[in-house]
Amino acid sequence: MISKRTAAAFLAASLFFGGTFVAAKGGLAYFPPLLFVALRFDIAAVVLALAVLATRPLADVLPRTRGDVGAILAAGGLSIGLTNAFLFVGQGSVTSAVGAVVFSLNPILTPLFAALLLAEERLSRRAAAGLAIGLVGVAVALHPDPTSFLAGGTGKLLILGGAASAALGSVLIRRADADLDSTARTVWAFPVGALLTHALAAAAGEGMGHIAWSGPAAVALGYVGIFAGAVAFIAYFDILDAAGPNRANLVFYVIPLVATVGGAVVLGEAMSALTLVGFLVVFVGFAVIGTEHVDVRDRLPGSPELPGRKSIPGSGRIAARVSGGREVFVADGGTTTADDRSVASDPK
Repeated sequence: MISKRTAAAFLAASLFFGGTFVAAKGGLAYFPPLLFVALRFDIAAVVLALAVLATRPLADVLPRTRGDVGAILAAGGLSIGLTNAFLFVGQGSVTSAVGAVVFSLNPILTPLFAALLLAEERLSRRAAAGLAIGLVGVAVALHPDPTSFLAGGTGKLLILGGAASAALGSVLIRRADADLDSTARTVWAFPVGALLTHALAAAAGEGMGHIAWSGPAAVALGYVGIFAGAVAFIAYFDILDAAGPNRANLVFYVIPLVATVGGAVVLGEAMSALTLVGFLVVFVGFAVIGTEHVDVRDRLPGSPELPGRKSIPGSGRIAARVSGGREVFVADGGTTTADDRSVASDPK
């Protein structure tokens, strides 16, 4: 069962990240791509830092362990920095819808990295089927013209590189096992991403003199910096902490649908009635994945569905049998099932 907080985070991340493709496509008419990304992270870093420091003491957001530092570098360098550098440069030669559907390969790439780097993350057959159904839904919703995919090949490869960077980053964040919560980690990750993309922009010869300032330029930068920046990344990393990379990256199935609708409304890009059919297929994929997992946190004490509950000496875990004979381990507010060993802890 998904908590209300995780569901709200999923909705926010999907909507705001989906709008990124539309705002990026429109904003690239005024900004050079790498500098556009760097300025986006400058704004996001300042907004988030002010918001967090107004509500928390500084000591609560300071990294203390090697895991904290590793998670910050993975988030800032890969999930934020390189991902968006690839994405914004590639977006210049493709439509927002095509860019989003290429980037939606992220959930397919994530389990590959997770299988290599995370012992507790395995993709079960049911989850693989759900992911495949979701990807079919995206393809149906966007029904891209094959000729459009033949054009702008370099842009699509760059966006694919961004998807791979995001997937690897999400897995490395999970592997780092940081003590910092997702919000505190993101406070530090944005400056890391900003420094990286400013360095890339300088290396590419992009400067402030190349910006054509205007009202639409300010709107595009404000959107990608605040809503698709600070707010969306907080929501995404919150899901990552709660559900792990395989499930967190399901947002990338909804993003292309949001980008398609946004592209049609804001940029006048074509949208077909098949989009609605695609939405239904995507939700079928979500349902297939969702039926595999049972949330036992609120039912452990005296639950008739959890016979054979037992403590595991020295592990701080409780094991219980659920329907289908699966054994579920509960530790630190999270669950681990014996068949896929995927951890789903509450946001810290």
